[in-house]
Amino acid sequence: MVLLANPAYAQDNADADNSAANGEIIVTAQKRAENVQSVPLAVSVIGTSQLEAAGVRQFQDLGNVAPSLTVRPAEHPVNANVSLRGVGTFAFGIGVEPSVAVMVDEVPLAFQARAFTDLPDVERIEVLRGPQSTLYGKSASAGLINIITRNPTDTFSARVNVLGTTDSEYGANFSVSGPLGSNLGYVVSAAYSQWDGNVRNVVSGKKVNGRESTNLRAKVRWEPSADAKLTLALNYMDGNTTVGRPFIRLASNALLRNTAGQTFSVVAPGVTVSEENQDIANNYDASTDYRGGGGNLRGEFAMGDHTLVTITSYDKFRLNDYFDADDTAASLASLSNKQIGTFNSTLFTQEVRLLSDGTKPFRYTVGGYYANVDFDRPFYRGPAFALANWKATSKSSQLAGFVQADWEFVTGATLTGGARVQNERIAYTFQDIQNGNAMFSGNAEDTAATWRASLKYEFTPTINAFATYSTGYKGQTYDLTTGFNANRAAAGPIRPEKSRDIEFGLRTQLFDRQVTFNVTYFDTKYSDLQAQTIETLADGTANFRLTNVGKLGTKGVEIDASYRPSRSFSFTTSLAILDAKYLDFKVAQCFPGQTAAQGCTGSPSRQDLTGERAVQAPKFKASATAEYTPKLRDDLRGLLAVNLQHQSSVYYTARDPQAFQDAYSIVNLNLGVRQDDRDWEVALFVNNLFDKQYFPSLVNSTGLWGGVLATQALLPRDFRRYGGVRASLNF
Repeated sequence: MVLLANPAYAQDNADADNSAANGEIIVTAQKRAENVQSVPLAVSVIGTSQLEAAGVRQFQDLGNVAPSLTVRPAEHPVNANVSLRGVGTFAFGIGVEPSVAVMVDEVPLAFQARAFTDLPDVERIEVLRGPQSTLYGKSASAGLINIITRNPTDTFSARVNVLGTTDSEYGANFSVSGPLGSNLGYVVSAAYSQWDGNVRNVVSGKKVNGRESTNLRAKVRWEPSADAKLTLALNYMDGNTTVGRPFIRLASNALLRNTAGQTFSVVAPGVTVSEENQDIANNYDASTDYRGGGGNLRGEFAMGDHTLVTITSYDKFRLNDYFDADDTAASLASLSNKQIGTFNSTLFTQEVRLLSDGTKPFRYTVGGYYANVDFDRPFYRGPAFALANWKATSKSSQLAGFVQADWEFVTGATLTGGARVQNERIAYTFQDIQNGNAMFSGNAEDTAATWRASLKYEFTPTINAFATYSTGYKGQTYDLTTGFNANRAAAGPIRPEKSRDIEFGLRTQLFDRQVTFNVTYFDTKYSDLQAQTIETLADGTANFRLTNVGKLGTKGVEIDASYRPSRSFSFTTSLAILDAKYLDFKVAQCFPGQTAAQGCTGSPSRQDLTGERAVQAPKFKASATAEYTPKLRDDLRGLLAVNLQHQSSVYYTARDPQAFQDAYSIVNLNLGVRQDDRDWEVALFVNNLFDKQYFPSLVNSTGLWGGVLATQALLPRDFRRYGGVRASLNF
């Protein structure tokens, strides 16, 4: 969503003096500070007002305000999926990198689950759509989310925000910033939130599907001279989630694991199955607990008309996950199952880049990047069925060099070219404790190049058009999950996934920048797509694993528009029209219970998804926010904000009628008062005003219930209408 200029959305960061003057929004999408309207990329910029109006307080809610972005939750954050334009990573191994990279203040997160928490002290969020591998590397083959947090200020300032809801969610955060001397500044922030959830476990009587999190951040900026600036940033997070997946559809003759007498009323007493069910019966608490922290040191040094930027980062994260694998209160030992696991990640990165003078007709960025990532995961499932007990490690080291140059060869016409060359080494170990402590290990190395080129022409200072061609790359990997065996080990690594993207865009601001209208057409094709499939090996056995399955294509139109005729009224909207299909996916896994008439044939059973719509890829998605702040008196304004979100139908599993979500619309309302200069604000809000039920994720559990209809759902935060009050104080 491209926003109209507002100083509250600008970042006073190391790359620019972002004053947001003259109606500009400054972003760092190309690793240098630029007006978003001048960047020849599809970039959405989301500010705090839009987050508040849409009820977005968690990372997983970002899809509510960025239509090309879809975030599908799972029983644990690790298994959640983030996709842009219908492209994401649908695999759960520790060595499998995401298709959509997540960064905080330009520093990458090794583990996407690390992002699934609150969004405290956020100034803005940049969503870069389409392959971003040339500047951001192999984990950004489908796009990038860059979360920009507050930086130290030259004068003392403080922010306090509190929130409470009718369904017992509570949260508070504060941020204090200012100088410690003539050349030293700081910012310290803390946030806490707690919500019991909107699902009731009838066994324990407790609410689940909730969360609790604590986030701490601190930055210290030292400017020893006019030509040097050092910023040290530290962060720590600690939290937990609880899990509940209510049954919303179930055949009357369903038996748990097809066991005589084990009807739903026996194994889940007190639960009534329906589309509005919010009850579960679990005799093992499903949850996660996590903690992690790290920091980065950013240096900026003026060298004549160049700037040298260095960023060194370190991050360590641990997540423990617990799950009731039978999802019932079954008392028979042969039916009661659980799974327990841990994810550990450690990341070290070093980036160095040199930026030329950005005001000259020829300007460039050249840099180098190094990253080292370590993962380990012990996992247990049992003792009744689907037994698993293993431990795996995955290591990756990457060394890359990149360059990008802009040349305004005639007035108004700019040619941009960029390239990246990267070398990566990966290694793994897998100990199958369940099957005689079998040990496997391996390693691989590859070198790859990506590039992009674009041509932009400025018709006027506020109207320009561009065409961009870029390539993407997602590195090779190993599928380190349950079932890893000698055949998988012998098969070697999964080949890299590659993409090419063509985009045409028009960027316009009219009527003294009161109106913004941006439109982008894109056409992206992915080859050697990494996905789960049925693979018949040389020894004649079948293996279900992550591998290269074929091709995927996604094309469509994205529109970002805004209108702000006065300080009292603003309207912003974004929409995405998407056509994402599998171009070649001949050997795909059948969904549970799929019949030959539904396309499941052969031995081992498989289906051909060629030509089918990609999963998690709605054909149409839109978000719109209108805000009216009339003056009530000289220093007081009212607040009325309405947010509308609409999404067309979507499959969460290809062709599976149990994993199909119909189209839906959600309306959120905010009503309050604020001081004219926003020193304070109090607002009442109602989210999901019309109490519309929908499901962000659906699970086909037919296999556990004797092959008959059995559908479970993960409920969204706003599954039911709820209200609340939020207040902020800025001084």
